[in-house]
Amino acid sequence: MYNTDYFNLPGTVLSDLLALFCLIIILRGEIMVPIHQRGKQGSLLPGRLSRLVLLLQTFTAWCNSHLRKAGTQIENIDEDFRDGLKLMLLLEVISGERLPKPERGKMRVHKINNVNKALDFIASKGVKLVSIGAEEIVDGNAKMTLGMIWTIILRFAIQDISVEETSAKEGLLLWCQRKTAPYKNVNVQNFHISWKDGLAFNALIHRHRPELIEYDKLRKDDPVTNLNNAFEVAEKYLDIPKMLDAEDIVGTLRPDEKAIMTYVSCFYHAFSGAQKAETAANRICKVLAVNQENEHLMEDYERLASDLLEWIRRTIPWLEDRVPQKTIQEMQQKLEDFRDYRRVHKPPKVQEKCQLEINFNTLQTKLRLSNRPAFMPSEGKMVSVSAGPVSGDVEGVGGGCREGQRQFQNRLQARWKEAMLKHRDYETATLSDIKALIRKHEAFESDLAAHQDRVEQIAAIAQELNELDYYDSHNVNTRCQKICDQWDALGSLTHSRREALEKTEKQLETIDQLHLEYAKRAAPFNNWMESAMEDLQDMFIVHTIEEIEGLISAHDQFKSTLPDADREREAILAIHKEAQRIAESNHIKLSGSNPYTTVTPQIINSKWEKVQQLVPKRDHALLEEQSKQQSNEHLRRQFSSQANVVGPWIQNKMEEIGRISIEMNGTLEDQLSHLKQYERSIVDYKPNLDLLEQQHQLIQEALIFDNKHTNYTMEHIRVGWEQLLTTIARTINEVENQILTRDAKGISQEQMQEFRASFNHFDKDHGGALGPEEFKACLISLGYDVENDRQGDAEFNRIMSVVDPNHSGLVTFQAFIDFMSRETTDTDTADQVIASFKVLAGDKNFITAEELRRELPPDQAEYCIARMAPYQGPDAIPGALDYKSFSTALYGESDL
Repeated sequence: MYNTDYFNLPGTVLSDLLALFCLIIILRGEIMVPIHQRGKQGSLLPGRLSRLVLLLQTFTAWCNSHLRKAGTQIENIDEDFRDGLKLMLLLEVISGERLPKPERGKMRVHKINNVNKALDFIASKGVKLVSIGAEEIVDGNAKMTLGMIWTIILRFAIQDISVEETSAKEGLLLWCQRKTAPYKNVNVQNFHISWKDGLAFNALIHRHRPELIEYDKLRKDDPVTNLNNAFEVAEKYLDIPKMLDAEDIVGTLRPDEKAIMTYVSCFYHAFSGAQKAETAANRICKVLAVNQENEHLMEDYERLASDLLEWIRRTIPWLEDRVPQKTIQEMQQKLEDFRDYRRVHKPPKVQEKCQLEINFNTLQTKLRLSNRPAFMPSEGKMVSVSAGPVSGDVEGVGGGCREGQRQFQNRLQARWKEAMLKHRDYETATLSDIKALIRKHEAFESDLAAHQDRVEQIAAIAQELNELDYYDSHNVNTRCQKICDQWDALGSLTHSRREALEKTEKQLETIDQLHLEYAKRAAPFNNWMESAMEDLQDMFIVHTIEEIEGLISAHDQFKSTLPDADREREAILAIHKEAQRIAESNHIKLSGSNPYTTVTPQIINSKWEKVQQLVPKRDHALLEEQSKQQSNEHLRRQFSSQANVVGPWIQNKMEEIGRISIEMNGTLEDQLSHLKQYERSIVDYKPNLDLLEQQHQLIQEALIFDNKHTNYTMEHIRVGWEQLLTTIARTINEVENQILTRDAKGISQEQMQEFRASFNHFDKDHGGALGPEEFKACLISLGYDVENDRQGDAEFNRIMSVVDPNHSGLVTFQAFIDFMSRETTDTDTADQVIASFKVLAGDKNFITAEELRRELPPDQAEYCIARMAPYQGPDAIPGALDYKSFSTALYGESDL
């Protein structure tokens, strides 16, 4: 907010004014002469009082510079505003707005009401009035009146250079420094002593109107002449009233800062529109010149878009072909075709798409610069349409192709790993037959034992008959002896049979135990051999040297177990031979094979021989695969070594391009040359990419699908390379468009550099962005006049919506440059072209062929004459041409 009490600081005009009042009262007893009329009475105004007079003179001249537009002026600043009428008129002139109707009465109440209307209007502009009341102004209070005028100057003359007084001074000072920088002996550092020698005032005028000032003839040691020269030229040619006297400035050690600021602000406003006025003279030529070039660009775009779309239509069916390949050869051919597409066919089309986008952006920039309607390509030929299949579909098809390749590989691996047949297990029988015989024999022995008593009874009877001297005892004894002998023989035979059965049982049990032991050891050994044969014949799939070395290590461990396995085989066979030997030596005829197993010695020997044959074959296969994986590892390392250089190189170049696009050192032509040289260095790097493509092809032919030595895939490299080429091309195009913008508006390289310098000056924290207040000060420092009224506030809000569409509260450098370029060129509207023609026509509503030929180059004059319709207005003369309909037709607002 403003501190309108300008005189409340120690050592300022307040003390001077009070001292003056005291001096006058002491000498005269009352104020007899208005303050402003004592400006030349040096005897009464010594020291700092002369600064008061200087300020009064400046404020009065400033007020009159505006009041004379309404046909009036003031003489006494503390008297002529007392009724409020001229004060309200002053505010209407400088604001461009209507105040409430003043009261014309002569009474004090009417005057107070008028002054209050003026003060209310000032307050409505966001100005806080401190200790200023209508009564003081009506009463002629000089202190309050001067404070009020300074408040008005701040708000309506300096405040539009920034928001607050400090920033206003900084913005205005920067503008002065920038404009006077090329001039010798001028070093503007402040708004007091930097202006005492008058050279700074003359430099400001010469910078904008060099024909008015002979700057080289000015001398630093003649400040009065310099100041008078600048003030007289400003009043005569620039309509800036003389606000200061040269003697007053030279005669004080430190001129009043606010008086100088007020005067300099008039120069600022006088010159702020000069650039637009100068550009208007060339606008018509530039508008006409771009027409043919725009038409050529439209034709080139249509042709390039048609060619690209035709290629896309031919390519899409092949990319969408999802018919699966049945063999490895077919899949490899598909991959090879796809590699050719990615390596040979797609890159130039990507470049064509990028060029198409560049052409489109350039054309739209040119159309926008000339305020023409945006170019709408033929149906189906927008950049987004033609770019889609190239940047989107191909990636999807490429991903689908890689996915198909992976699925094909998985199916192949599944077939190679089919399980081999597994082993069978059988149970053996017991010695049932011999056991049955033994049971029968035991039954017989039991029965035989039951008859033992009867034989003993027979022997006892024979004995009794002998004792009785039985007559036939001899026959009885013979018969009894025979019976006993037969019984003994029967017992012996029974015993022998029993021994034979038990022996046979024992031998058969031994053989059975051997069969069982054989079966127990033969079965697991047979299973081990079957598993070993399956492993030895198993088709393996490996992708790295570590995996094959793991298989070789496992195979070596397997081979180290073969001697032990052979010893186990011999032990098992020995068990079988022992059973055979027992049977043969005891004349035992074995029936059938081992009842406990179907694994015969012949089977064991046959499988062992097969294992012996498979081991060297496995050795050979593993060594071949090891050699292949070593070769693959070499390919991986070869590719990764190159990719780990190319990938970071591309990333670094992308970052460098980003820095270049932000820093933009030197002229735009220097930047363009540097970027094109940079682009050539990028293109020269292409052989490194080609070498990587060759290495990648070898990797694909070797069916290598992973590489732990690098994070970069060929697809990443390709995409990065395409982005790099596209980015540098777009960056070059952006600079070219800036050059187009600059040239279309006649913006000088110095102005472009001033844009950057001003932005950096207000970017205090070097964050690359400005806040709204900093941005506004930056605009003011560049001469962009943003008025501080209702219309000006709306205009600044519009500007902020353009430079900060996301309402982040920050304006980036790129947004600032875009805005300055766009706002500078956006004045080329149909109305502006009409206004330019009106200047050429001497303010008439029509123009003649003679005037066109006199003011324009021959080809452009004839262009206009051939296309302008006859003027039909009431003020028409023979040969009058209608430049208004012609101008609106140029911008698509009517038909020629």
